[in-house]
Amino acid sequence: MDNTTIYKVNDFFDAYANALEHYDTKAMTTYYSLPCSFIADESVSVFTDAAKLEGLFNQATLFYKQFGIAHARPEIWSKRSWTNRIMKVKLKWDYFDVNNQPVYNCDYHYIVRLDKNDHWKIEVAVAVNEKQNMEAWLAKQPENK
Repeated sequence: MDNTTIYKVNDFFDAYANALEHYDTKAMTTYYSLPCSFIADESVSVFTDAAKLEGLFNQATLFYKQFGIAHARPEIWSKRSWTNRIMKVKLKWDYFDVNNQPVYNCDYHYIVRLDKNDHWKIEVAVAVNEKQNMEAWLAKQPENK
């Protein structure tokens, strides 16, 4: 895998963040391969249908809108090529409100793969601490006290 391809992973996650910031759930699904898996300590979800995956993203964007999350910034911590077409990416998502004030952050590990058109697609998303960090942030909100 050449360096240009490796650096395109950064662009890939920036574009994904842009779709998230625009609450464009249809576009968000295009960053995933089907089937794809979401793994967390509490659950595993496998999606084989784009409409059901978009439904998951619709729930997430409703949460973001409800709590004023307007910006998402992916900070890539590491990238490791497993093969010429598969890479593991560790990143931290930082979420901000409309005034660019920090809301919460969380860590993820992704397995991404180049598809037949040489576009990166997420095969597996592993949430490391999203639930805990989100719950801790929500507990601090005045409306939840």
